[in-house]
Amino acid sequence: MAEQDVEIKVIPRKRVVKKLAKGMELRGTVRQVTNFGAFVDIGVGTDGLVHISELAPFRVSKVEDAIKEGEQVTVWIKELDKEANRISLTMIRPGSKTIRDLHVNDVITGTVTRIVPYGAFVSIGIGSLEALLHIREMSEGFVKKPEDVVTLGETLEVKVLKIEPWRNRVDLTLKGLRPEPESAVAVSEPERKSERGPRSSRKKEKAASNAEETWKEESLPTPFEFAMEKAQRTLRLKERKRRKKRWDDYMDDDEDDIVSRTLRQHKKK
Repeated sequence: MAEQDVEIKVIPRKRVVKKLAKGMELRGTVRQVTNFGAFVDIGVGTDGLVHISELAPFRVSKVEDAIKEGEQVTVWIKELDKEANRISLTMIRPGSKTIRDLHVNDVITGTVTRIVPYGAFVSIGIGSLEALLHIREMSEGFVKKPEDVVTLGETLEVKVLKIEPWRNRVDLTLKGLRPEPESAVAVSEPERKSERGPRSSRKKEKAASNAEETWKEESLPTPFEFAMEKAQRTLRLKERKRRKKRWDDYMDDDEDDIVSRTLRQHKKK
């Protein structure tokens, strides 16, 4: 009996398609990072987009600072557009508080994470964001040291004083929320200066002020400040060019005058 060619059919495995729903938690792999966000493979044939505003509960300046290509991440489905075949994802756990949820005069609870000469930093439950409780906002009266009012690890009820989302900065106050501490004495500015004591105390206060200024400088500039700085640099450059041109013109005129006077003297001789 002659051998006959037998066609072997390979039956492909049935593809398992996940049934997606808004709010679903998934694990995925970052396939591409862009300026506006990152595309994540969640195993359904279509990559989902995590917009830059959904990478963290606080403001992210650069996508690369929060996520890398090839990284395994946990995401949640934010929106589903079946007609356009688009999946919007978020890396912020549903129900988490973000800086966008804060409002001035909100009374919130936080934990003191750091104490510095000019105040204390407080974790207010927004990712790794730390809000500043300045020493001036710890009491209506004069507070000599932050440690006289707050302690490391203490849970506080604080009021939101100012919010700057573009800088990831939140300022807090304790005024009006608790009894005044005994160490906070209401004194006038002249009396305060007279109580500062020897030069070493003034040095400490100056160091605290410098530390505060350094912290302020580390904050990101606002778009307006950035534009103003750029405009000022442009004006300074134009002014330098204008002054150089005037100087060059002056030198040329001076050389022409010297040559002219030399020729006149030569003719006289």
